[in-house]
Amino acid sequence: MTLQRQALEAILYSGEVTTLFQPILDISGQLILGYEALSRGPQSSPLEMPNSLFKAAHQEGLISELELLCRSKAIENFVKLNLQGKLFLNVSPKTLLDPCHPKGETRHLTEHFGLATNRVVIEVTEQDKVDNDDLLIKTIAHYRELGFTIAIDDLGAGYSGLKQWSALRPDYVKIDRYFIDHCDQSEVKKEFLKSIIVLAKATNTLVIAEGIERSEELALVESLGINNVQGFLFERPNLQPSRDFSSAQIQALTFKLCDQFDQSMAIGALSQPQKAIASDTRCKNAHLLFEQDKTIISIPVINQQGRPVGLLHKDQLTEVFAAPYGHALYDKRPVIELMDKQPLIVDEDQKLDTVSKQITEQDFDIRRHIVITRDSNYLGLAPLRDILKHITEEKIRHAQHANPLTMLPGNVAINEAIEQRLRNKNKFHLAYIDLNHFKQFNDLYGYASGDSVIKLLADVTVQACVNSANFVGHIGGDDFMVVFDQNDAVSICNRIIEQFEYRSRTFFTPDHIASKGYWATNREGEKQFVPLLTLSIGLVEPDLQQCKNSHQVAALATDAKKEAKRFRHSYLFTCKRRRPAPAVVRLATSKKVIY
Repeated sequence: MTLQRQALEAILYSGEVTTLFQPILDISGQLILGYEALSRGPQSSPLEMPNSLFKAAHQEGLISELELLCRSKAIENFVKLNLQGKLFLNVSPKTLLDPCHPKGETRHLTEHFGLATNRVVIEVTEQDKVDNDDLLIKTIAHYRELGFTIAIDDLGAGYSGLKQWSALRPDYVKIDRYFIDHCDQSEVKKEFLKSIIVLAKATNTLVIAEGIERSEELALVESLGINNVQGFLFERPNLQPSRDFSSAQIQALTFKLCDQFDQSMAIGALSQPQKAIASDTRCKNAHLLFEQDKTIISIPVINQQGRPVGLLHKDQLTEVFAAPYGHALYDKRPVIELMDKQPLIVDEDQKLDTVSKQITEQDFDIRRHIVITRDSNYLGLAPLRDILKHITEEKIRHAQHANPLTMLPGNVAINEAIEQRLRNKNKFHLAYIDLNHFKQFNDLYGYASGDSVIKLLADVTVQACVNSANFVGHIGGDDFMVVFDQNDAVSICNRIIEQFEYRSRTFFTPDHIASKGYWATNREGEKQFVPLLTLSIGLVEPDLQQCKNSHQVAALATDAKKEAKRFRHSYLFTCKRRRPAPAVVRLATSKKVIY
């Protein structure tokens, strides 16, 4: 008996398998859809990680026994933790088709631990080759008859692809992380995702994007209409996973580059006050309100707690009263009998892009309104036409002023962000970020590598700022600015330096990394040693009384950045000066400069 088999049999005998859970989020509904169960072997052992563990089980012919143990532990721990939503269980097709694999064991486990089968999703991985498709289809059909839900895992990574999707008709498909990784930078991956979405709509299948680690990836998949997501950006697999994600948390994670351009992109900015009526209001009294104000076309209906329960539309009420005996039949009836009981109700902090997708997916009448809430209580109404118009205008405005390389807001937007804070007397910090030795790098490694480094700096800056109140802008070239609204500017700037220095090493050859630089020719044709790429950051906190405009603030930051560039290594210079420099007066008869 091999040592590997001995170790596996010891694990099976002792049940020494740990279950970690990773949440799967529905970002449109701002809730946890469920959790994927991920198994680990004994800690610090060669079989701790799943790849090693399951590979060894395959080699030793113990995969069926191991999967059953992992399944049992996952269901048991899911119930013990009292987690909400669905439990996603990974199951190999080969295991399902193994004649020695006990039938009905998963159903038995759910009954034993008290978990409803409709809360369990069987994830069939696409990475295993299956010879008997008909038998697999029958096996999946059997699971469905027992009440289980079916998902295809790692779509696009394996053998059968769309054929398996067509045959199994899964409830979910999970896109392999290869197609998610830096999908915002790959036209091929974007087109693949678009095609998957079209197929999903045609087959009534929900799509889950897994392996999301960057906010830009999230922004792209959400913009394409994929609302179910999973990945390290939200939470790593954990023994004690998060039980909920607040609206604010999800909005911070669903950061989009374009959202920095205009903070009014939350739906609350379009809310219009409209007096609501109680659910027991009589129809004749509601009709009187419509008659008194001809501009009103919908009235929100609320319960005793002030929470919206529906919308009463003028045209529907008028139609009822126009019918024979309409008034006699409905005058004294409560509006709850005639109102629209399923209007679109959204929190004021929801982003317009998200609301727009909900509007188009549910095919709402463009003439209607949506109901806006604050802390679940009624706040106001927003016309659908105004929402779609505002989104279109903002997209055009952003595109006009965004930097074409990074799609970050450019000079116009940066100035607006600073001016807004000066007008409102809101305390802020401004960081000016500049690459050192970039020209020499660009000359040696080529413009394509230069563009990639600039995009890397944009990515690093956005990632460092993603959970903080701030505004990231791209002045042009290798210059960036960040406006901070909280007292975390120093720590974030240091994080930007640390992450950029670490990640930028991938652009250099091993020889240059070992030498910590390279020899290059300067503008005078002389050879000089050039260090690896570093960052200079100048940080200022403008005096809101002394600084009158964005140009004065930018000049402060520029001076601070120049001080930081005195150092050959990366450096963060925090400027103590908070007001504009004294005016410079140039004498017509002299080259002297008087301060």
